[in-house]
Amino acid sequence: MELDLSRLQPSERAAFALRSVYQEAGCCQYRLGRFEEYSLYQANRSFLPAGQLVTFTDLDGRLLALKPDVTLSIAKSARPAPGQILRYYYHEKVCRPSEADRTFREIDQMGLELLGAAGPAQDGEAVELAVRSLDRLGRPWVLEIGHMGYLFGLMDALCLPQTARPRLMEALRAKNAHELRAAAREAGGEEAARALCGLLELCGEPEQLLPVLEQRAVNPAMTQAAAQLRGLARILATAEGSVRLDMSLAGEMEYYNGLVFRGCLQGLPRPVLKGGRYDRLMEKFTPGAGAIGFAVYLDELDRPADPPACPAPGGMLSVALPKGRLGDQVSRLLQSVGCGCPEGYQDSRRLVVENPAAGVRYFLVKPSDVPIYVERGAADVGIAGKDVLAESGAEVYELLDTGLGRCRMCVAAPAGYRDDPARPVRVATKFTRIAKAYYASIGREIEIIRLNGSIELAPLLGLSDVIVDIVETGTTLRENGLEVVTEFMPISARFIANKASYPFRRPGVDAMLDKLRGVLQTEEAAE
Repeated sequence: MELDLSRLQPSERAAFALRSVYQEAGCCQYRLGRFEEYSLYQANRSFLPAGQLVTFTDLDGRLLALKPDVTLSIAKSARPAPGQILRYYYHEKVCRPSEADRTFREIDQMGLELLGAAGPAQDGEAVELAVRSLDRLGRPWVLEIGHMGYLFGLMDALCLPQTARPRLMEALRAKNAHELRAAAREAGGEEAARALCGLLELCGEPEQLLPVLEQRAVNPAMTQAAAQLRGLARILATAEGSVRLDMSLAGEMEYYNGLVFRGCLQGLPRPVLKGGRYDRLMEKFTPGAGAIGFAVYLDELDRPADPPACPAPGGMLSVALPKGRLGDQVSRLLQSVGCGCPEGYQDSRRLVVENPAAGVRYFLVKPSDVPIYVERGAADVGIAGKDVLAESGAEVYELLDTGLGRCRMCVAAPAGYRDDPARPVRVATKFTRIAKAYYASIGREIEIIRLNGSIELAPLLGLSDVIVDIVETGTTLRENGLEVVTEFMPISARFIANKASYPFRRPGVDAMLDKLRGVLQTEEAAE
């Protein structure tokens, strides 16, 4: 009986199609077991996508782990001979923690690795196979390409200390110009801030951007990176989808060292393809060898491509708008650039309102839910407080600090409080993730007491030693006999975007951002 592929799930159909692509390219299938020695991950934690592992002891007493990554196992086992190039593809499940579900989940991956004497020709081969992979997935796609060598070369030219670079990389990955500028000024002054923030503007069609990259190259590393990108021009010019260079596309610092790329499909909330050059990892197991590869996340293909109950009419930009006081401020700001909500939206029972003239559709949601709607792709963009973003851990682009709702995250305690280093600090808060991160950064052990309201009451009744909460004027603290001990996070409303939607909606999003920046700069100058 002939197999009817139409009855299969999208991920299953994709697996058949990709296997054909990789076999035609001369790649052999690499099969792995589900478990790996825990010692491998312990020795290479900096190369793992997440620190948490599912471990167990087998019948021989060995400590094993469910595989969180395929590339590490292949790099360990492949061992190419000098001058040899190994071409492998795989179809495996890995086990990684999910922040959203607070549990571990299996991820269905398919991908390929080119290992050994891998040079610029293999970079082109990998990108071409990534393009062919996206072509087989059945939806419009965008492939974004960057280069870690260009980024590292710029940081070297600016003499930025190694200790400052992880923070800079994090801001780049989030396209967070506000925090990137602040971190760069602190690390290297105004020149560094201008240069690194300039990377956020280096995104566009290869033929337009390549001359700019070549002109701005100031050392051999940047020149070589620009030349490698130039070498991909033929492949990129013939691609049937949309290929863009994005020099703020920063992979994990310890993992990628050269070309990096990722692919997004229209209508899906997360990138479906990620890859790049990882010579540092390969050299740990085979000195002198290089490697490049990518993974396709098949699970993403089984997600609904569009919201079933509320499709976006006419390609409207979907905006998650917070209700309440912040929503009023944001609505007035949007109104000033011609993108406002209908008048009196806060009093309406409707949760979806539209401004057809501006091409904008608003979802009215609870402020703490804005990052979820944007991260999961229900909304293209949204406006959320920095406290909400930090607490949610949402993977979104943070494109603009609106300056609205300014306040700060603080540690507060009764007047005269003195920390007792002999025991953990009891911390009452509803911002548990933020509190844990802050105290971890100063090396202080704590006991978290989660509360949802009236946080100031906890130290008054002896329930906690201190609180971690938002402070705007400090009036509530003073009226309850508390005072600020430490301010550690400035808070304001941020304009955020979905990472997979943004490449498709960028013209509309950037047009709105330009208008918002203009209004905010005018208001700031007037003050």
